[in-house]
Amino acid sequence: MLQIGIIGTGWFSRTHADLLVQTQDVRLTAVLGTSQEKADQLASAYPDARGYDSLRRMLDAGRLDAVYVCVPPMSHGDIERELIQRGIPFLVEKPLGVDLELPLELAEAIRSRNLITSVGYHFRYKATLDRMKAELEGQTIAMAVGEWSGGMPQVSWWRRQEGSGGQFIEQTTHIVDLLRYTAGEVEEVYAAYANRVVHTQFEGVTVPDVGSVTLKLASGAVASLTNTCALPSGVGRTGLRLYTSGGLLDWTPDRLEVTGTNRLEQVVDEANPYAAETDAFLHALRTGDTSRIRSDYADALRTQQVTYAALQSAASGQPVKIERL
Repeated sequence: MLQIGIIGTGWFSRTHADLLVQTQDVRLTAVLGTSQEKADQLASAYPDARGYDSLRRMLDAGRLDAVYVCVPPMSHGDIERELIQRGIPFLVEKPLGVDLELPLELAEAIRSRNLITSVGYHFRYKATLDRMKAELEGQTIAMAVGEWSGGMPQVSWWRRQEGSGGQFIEQTTHIVDLLRYTAGEVEEVYAAYANRVVHTQFEGVTVPDVGSVTLKLASGAVASLTNTCALPSGVGRTGLRLYTSGGLLDWTPDRLEVTGTNRLEQVVDEANPYAAETDAFLHALRTGDTSRIRSDYADALRTQQVTYAALQSAASGQPVKIERL
């Protein structure tokens, strides 16, 4: 029986908790919140769970085989350090932080302990991504175009640069990750950010609300990724399009459209990718086989490196080359 703890009490924590309690031979036994009240409120929804407001007290209370870390970007650091020190595997939600310095430190500590980790790039687990990668066999990718557009999340930390890292680090990281997963590694980044709308609508906004990022890939392909959080609520689009020698692969979270000469096919995947992500992580805990985990901490670090390079480029006005980690 695996004993699992969860750190955080927001939407992601509930999503993972609901899946864990439905899984055979798994017990959700501990929930850590920023207050005892928040922890108890979430824990009360699950029969075996107990709430805590102290990480060390939670970890000292009983054996945990793994912990899910579902906290805002600015809250990473001490949590992971404590888990690594105790040798406790963890699944951590993206992004890894607001910069690159902390993730680099944690990645080295994880490597030295040979610790099992998983990072919440759940789109990688969709069948449409498997199909997309299969379609790319034998084709040459010419360019990629991606987008994450919508409104501003209604949480105060997201509006602050030091809280979220900005939209490209906090949200568009998913598109960067899928670009890496399907089209290969990034070698250079050039970004332009601006403040157009949101700073006039909300107080205390320090994140840009529009951004355009050009990327050069190791393969020689080029990519253009855009994001905005300036749209009205309920309006927006998320997706990645790959232009190849064989045609066009147009992916969104709901479907994959494959277009070629005299060919148009739409593939739909309604399966829950969070369930596949959890299955892969739990399998690794039980067996030591990490091959089903599609993004571990070391891999996610390379996505973080690209998103942080975009922030640096936007600040300096100069391209940033990506050093191989």
